[in-house]
This record gives sequence, structure tokens and C-alpha cells, in this order.
Amino acid sequence: MKTTIISTKMIHTGYGTIALASVLSITACQQTPDYDYLTGETMGTSYHISYQLPADVNEAAIQASIDKRLKQINDSMSTYQTDSTISEFNQLGKDTPIPIDTDFSRVLDVSRIVYQQSNGAFDPTVMPLVETWGFGSTMTVDRLQSPPTAVEIAQAKALVDFDSIIKKDQTIYKTKDGIGLDFSAVAKGYGVDVIADVLRDDYKIRNYMVEIGGEISTAGVNNQQQPWQIAIDAPIQGSTVSERQTISVIRQPTNTNNKMYLATSGNYRNSVIFDGKRYSHTIDPTTGEPIAGGAPSVTVAADSVALADAWATALTAMPYHKALEVAKEQDLAAMFVVLTDEAKTNHTDDSIDDWHVVETPAMQALRADKKS
Repeated sequence: MKTTIISTKMIHTGYGTIALASVLSITACQQTPDYDYLTGETMGTSYHISYQLPADVNEAAIQASIDKRLKQINDSMSTYQTDSTISEFNQLGKDTPIPIDTDFSRVLDVSRIVYQQSNGAFDPTVMPLVETWGFGSTMTVDRLQSPPTAVEIAQAKALVDFDSIIKKDQTIYKTKDGIGLDFSAVAKGYGVDVIADVLRDDYKIRNYMVEIGGEISTAGVNNQQQPWQIAIDAPIQGSTVSERQTISVIRQPTNTNNKMYLATSGNYRNSVIFDGKRYSHTIDPTTGEPIAGGAPSVTVAADSVALADAWATALTAMPYHKALEVAKEQDLAAMFVVLTDEAKTNHTDDSIDDWHVVETPAMQALRADKKS
């Protein structure tokens, strides 16, 4: 058996600043000649693909097709490309329409769904608040000691308004000056979906695992003819690659057409303790302040990786008990990794025994035939 550890880190990507760390371990059997492995760079991170290569299909052609599609997404939605569609839109004033492509439209639609169903916890216009708090690639206690004033927060919140983004046919415009979009919390998931589409639709590949920065799509079986499985790490503060410990495993269920779309978001790798509370790098768009008391790790399975990615972000942008309530109300397949009561009492979080898994009913049902 070969275990490949894959994780995202707090990085600046071509889609802005990733405000959430995602940590997943992908467990699969040792590669055989029947299965190929592709890797490449995209969105400020890397992608990894394991798949059963069909007869008479050139591996280089598959990779070229994948890279072409990913470039199209970057050209559309990368905030680090000054000539991308999203960068052009962000520079426009109000009531000025701009044409958008199908990729942009789909990501905007997914964002709108999660924005509405999460009551604004997921909001791709949140960047002004992130910048106001000065949260770059590293979370520090400095800003919490000298936080922005109420006026500064109010000024930033005035520029956080997803409702002011209007889509009409294949164009979008804003009804308020200064509003901008950043799809960093959904783009990686969408990129995974796109790669899976290329494998399945263009090359008739049925057995694959696709990963970008910790967001994952699987289908069929691995080369041992077993369902793919994803290991979830315990969110131990300061843990390294060699020290990570698996707290749970999600196996691709057999009751979902042999497919799985999964995303994990976690705050624990970029958080600090201040006045006895742990604060995350994530900003709650509804309050304008960093999250305190959020779940350190949330995994969501959904009907697409883009949707799972957005929901995992939304649930980590809420206090844990509110996130669990919303996940149940929305019938989400969600897994939370949180401290045990004993660990809270003892103020410990450095052992796997300090953590436990809480699943929504939908996640329990998803895993019912392959419980771990």
C-alpha cells in the first residue's frame, strides 16, 4: 500500500488569498501499469490525478487537455491575472455590464446558492474585510490586540455585498461601486470538477481520483478494484506531514453511482489564541470579525466538488454549533472534527485523543455501507 499525503496551506493563489487550510490524506494502493498518474501546477497549488488509462489513448494528450481547460479557468477567474475577466470586472464601476463565459457563470451560480442557503456566511465579495483585518498568508495576534475600529469595519462591510452582483443572460454588472469578486473559496473545487469532466467525457475514463489542493473527486475503483478512500487528519496544531494522524476515513460509497465529491476546510493551521479564545484566519462576513469557536476541520460531500468546497468554507465561517445546525437544516453530508469535552476542560489539543468526529445524518447515511 502507498499513502500519499496531500494538503493545502495558507497561500496566496491566482484567485486571491486562500483563507482556509484544507488537509486530506489520499490513501490508495501502489500504482500498477494499468493506472497512470498525472500532476501539474494550477491556481497557486498543484493537481494530482490517478486514473485507469484506456487503450489507444495518449497520456500526453490527456494532460494537454487538462492544462488547456485549467488555463481557461484562470483566464476567466484568476484575480492575479490583470487581464482575466474577474480582474476586469473588479475594476469596473457600477451598472457596467461585462460578458462572462460558462465557467464564470457556473461558479457564480454555485456561489449564489451557498450564499443564500448559508445566510451570507459564504460570500465571494468578502475580501475588503480580510484586507481590513490585515490577514495575509499568516495569522498573527497583533491585529486582535489592535483591531480595526467599528468605523473601519463598517466601511469594509459596505463593500461586502454579493446581492449587488447581478447576472443577466451571459453578462454581469454591479449596482454599487467598489464591489469585487474573489472565487478562491470555490475555484479549486470547480477545477476538480472540470478535470473530472475531461477524463470522463473526452476520454471515457471511468476509474479516477482527481485532487487540487485537497479538494477531491473520485469515480469507479482504484487499481485494486476497491472504492477510493479519503483519510481525514486530526487537526493537531503544529503537526507536520510525518506526524499527521488519521482520525477518520471516508470511503466512496456504492450507493452514489460510484462517485464522490469531497472538500475539507480547516482553520487550525492558521489560527491564534487571544484572551483564552482561538481565532481563525477566516472572517465571518455577517459580523465583519474573525471566527472564534469555529470547527477546526469540516469535510463536506456534495453533488459537485465546487458545491462541497463552497459549503466547507461556509461552515468554517460560522461558530461550530451554528455550523452544525445549518448543515443539518440543509441536509448536508458534513463531518466536523472538534475537541472533546475533556480536552476543552484540560485546554489540550495536541493529541488525537483530544479530538472526536461529529457527523450529520446525511454524512452518516453516505458512509453507512462503508463505515469507518
